[in-house]
Amino acid sequence: MFDYPVTLHHEAGSVWISSDDVPELNSAGDNDAEALLDAVDGLESALSLYVDQRRPIPLPSTAKPGQVLVRLPALSAAKVALWNAMQDKGIGKAEMARRLGVNRPQVDRLVDLLHSSKIEQVEHALAILGQRLEVSVIAA
Repeated sequence: MFDYPVTLHHEAGSVWISSDDVPELNSAGDNDAEALLDAVDGLESALSLYVDQRRPIPLPSTAKPGQVLVRLPALSAAKVALWNAMQDKGIGKAEMARRLGVNRPQVDRLVDLLHSSKIEQVEHALAILGQRLEVSVIAA
C-alpha cells in the first residue's frame, strides 16, 4: 500500500529520481542502485514536509510503465496512516495527545517519519482513531 512509483532519470554518469505523487522527493546516485537506496530516505524526508505543513500525505498511485517502486518501511507506513487518519478526522496533535493521555511532544514524535518510535505506540494511536494496523509477510 505504501509503494511509491518513481522515475529514474539518467544523465552523464548519474541517476536522479522523481515522483509524480511526491514532487518534493530528491534522490540521486552514481547508478540506479545508489539512487534507489537513497530514495527511501528522500521519500521519508519529503513526506515529513507534509506533516510539517499540516497537509495530508499523498498515497501512491499505480506505477506507469518504466517506473519502479520505492517502499516505505513498516514503521513509516504506519506513521503515514496515523497522520492521514488524524487529518481525515480533523484531529490535531494537541487533541491526539489528550486522547492518548500523553504530552504533545510524544505525538510530535509519533508522526515524525524521521523519528524511531515503537510501532506499538503508533498502533495504539491508530486504534484510538478506529483504525487497525495489519502486517503481512510475503515472498519478495
